[in-house]
Amino acid sequence: MPKPVYLDYHATTPVDPRVLDAMLPYFTEAFGNPASRQHAYGWQADEAVVHARGEVASLIGATAGEIVFTSGATESNNLAIKGAAHACRDRGDHVVTVATEHKSVLDSFKKLERDGWRVTWLGVDSDGFVRLDELRNAVTDKTVLVSVMAANNEIGVLQPLAEIGAIVGAAGALLHTDAAQAAGKVPIDVNAMGIDLLSLTGHKYYGPKGAGALYVRRKKPRIQLACQIDGGGHEQGLRSGTLNVPGIVGLGRAAAICRAEMLVESTRLAALRDRLLEGLRRELDGLRVNGSLERRLPHNLHVSFEKVEGESLLMALGDLAVSTGSACSSGSQAPSHVLQAIGAVGDQAGASIRFGLGRSTTDAHVDFAIERVTTVVKSLRRAMAAQ
Repeated sequence: MPKPVYLDYHATTPVDPRVLDAMLPYFTEAFGNPASRQHAYGWQADEAVVHARGEVASLIGATAGEIVFTSGATESNNLAIKGAAHACRDRGDHVVTVATEHKSVLDSFKKLERDGWRVTWLGVDSDGFVRLDELRNAVTDKTVLVSVMAANNEIGVLQPLAEIGAIVGAAGALLHTDAAQAAGKVPIDVNAMGIDLLSLTGHKYYGPKGAGALYVRRKKPRIQLACQIDGGGHEQGLRSGTLNVPGIVGLGRAAAICRAEMLVESTRLAALRDRLLEGLRRELDGLRVNGSLERRLPHNLHVSFEKVEGESLLMALGDLAVSTGSACSSGSQAPSHVLQAIGAVGDQAGASIRFGLGRSTTDAHVDFAIERVTTVVKSLRRAMAAQ
């Protein structure tokens, strides 16, 4: 068994070999620019982009013309939030988001706030869910945009997007969702859920880094965005720049694989996740699951251990690749804003670990994690008790 054992699939995933095979010709043989419409090299590249656009659209129940390619979910979030707000400024000056969002969403709303927008920051309950009554009370006729992530990148809870979409739609506002962690892992239907804008990225579902997409609804209503990157008018004028053809091909191929294998893979990973939790509970007391167990990503487990210090725990688990939370904020020693929002911080909260299982995770990996975490937690507790 290679060490360290990788259980941090929320941070990133390896490129699936089938995805890599699809990408390779577009680095060397089919290297054309899809904007070169005068010769076969450009036509070949454009055909590959068109095919990938359809594959990404099919993953979320959209149409190909509603997919805008970007460099990843952070760019997609910025384009959706800032682009929608600026395009709708004549309709209102109020936007809404949630305290547990990814930093790229929170920081985009902070930028809007500095620019004079009124921002409502919704809290969540102890399981990590938006309180629908609070959302209903927050939206007004001046609200132009609401952003609620599909699945939390730390505790894995799945927000009730269909109910949220109905509330937002009834208020006449737009609904954006950061689906970076959910796309390819759980079913998403933008029409059934009332989603107007959706962000995703390839490296979270076994595609390449540096390739992502933004879904932009084209009818009922047709969404207008103010572009954030000017120059050339690529991607329907919403995102200028030469297209990353190999990355886009990989993004599309990864989406197609996820769509075909999602049900079987999710069932397998949920069983492994339950095996992990049962093993830890069997060996350790003082363990708390953060976030709802019933409505969460099948491959996510986020737990806290009482009477254990976080940095000591991670340092002692050198042969396990895990994290305390978002990789985008992993350099910070500050408490997780997600755990703060659900009330899971404080002197008695203990150390937290986010386990992210993936395609290569096996029973043996899970059993190894149970043994190592159990051994380390017991050792640290003994050391603390002896002080």
